[in-house]
Amino acid sequence: MSVIEVTRALAGHTGAVNSVAFSPDGALLATASEDTTAKVWNVASGETAYTLQGHSEPLFAAVFSPSHAIVATVSADDTPRLWDARTGQCRHELKGHRLPVFGVAFSPDGRTLATTSYDESARLWDPATGRAVHALTGHTDIVYSARFSPDGRILVTSGGDNSARLWDVRDGASLHILAGHTGIVSAASFSPDGATVATASFDGTVRLWDTGGRSVHTLSGHSDTVWGASFSPDGATIATASEDATVRLWQVATGALVRTLEGHTDSVFMSAFSPDGAVLASASYDGTVRLWDVATGRVAGTLSGHANAVNSVAFAPNGKLLATASADETARLWAL
Repeated sequence: MSVIEVTRALAGHTGAVNSVAFSPDGALLATASEDTTAKVWNVASGETAYTLQGHSEPLFAAVFSPSHAIVATVSADDTPRLWDARTGQCRHELKGHRLPVFGVAFSPDGRTLATTSYDESARLWDPATGRAVHALTGHTDIVYSARFSPDGRILVTSGGDNSARLWDVRDGASLHILAGHTGIVSAASFSPDGATVATASFDGTVRLWDTGGRSVHTLSGHSDTVWGASFSPDGATIATASEDATVRLWQVATGALVRTLEGHTDSVFMSAFSPDGAVLASASYDGTVRLWDVATGRVAGTLSGHANAVNSVAFAPNGKLLATASADETARLWAL
């Protein structure tokens, strides 16, 4: 095991940093903070390119559009915003949600934006105009996350009502309710081929579904809340991150447990595969990130330096850098 030294500490926020996201070309990094701002950083220099100011409450996330032209931010102030990624100027305020907006995702072609809210709805928007396209209603509690299928035709949402839902992006119609969990569904995602949906839950399980709404496998083994589930780039493996301080790797085809990754001393909030699928990064409330060799399950490196919980982790598109966001009010870049 090696200890990896931080390449750059990105300081400037005055509140916890909740998310990090690279631009599609890897040249910029967006951070979202509880200080009510987002920042866009020049990855090569580590300098702030601009600060996105205008929200009045903490931010949950900031993401780039696939074209790199837009940054979308979501906040507890109920109003997502779209910003020009070249100038940092606000293009649109998206009016419609009535409570904090927690989740955000662009469709693969960048023509649709999805947002999810404490108001029990998800919404679809045209990011070019800021116009509301569809309000997706049906959940009976907070909607935590939204993800598009690889072809952009289906949206999956996860909710505090113990369910996930599949929606037709074209007309906003509800396609299927994914029911079976006995706790909040914290996250949902599609496999790279779009054939499988994974849902992670407070009930300690992850379920795999087909896009017809049928439950295929239940992944049981964690002893506490599962915060997230991420597919490997080839779609063969899924990693689950849990409050029980472990990450588990599972075979998607069979639902069989491959191995349990142990070493963190507090909740693991999320995990992410490297672009080549060889390494898994796990972000923990113990203040560290661990890098795991997916083939062997061994710890390949430990990233120490944050003074508080690590909330988010993202690989650069080329796999050579890792970005981390922390409650210690900083983001960091690490050379791998």
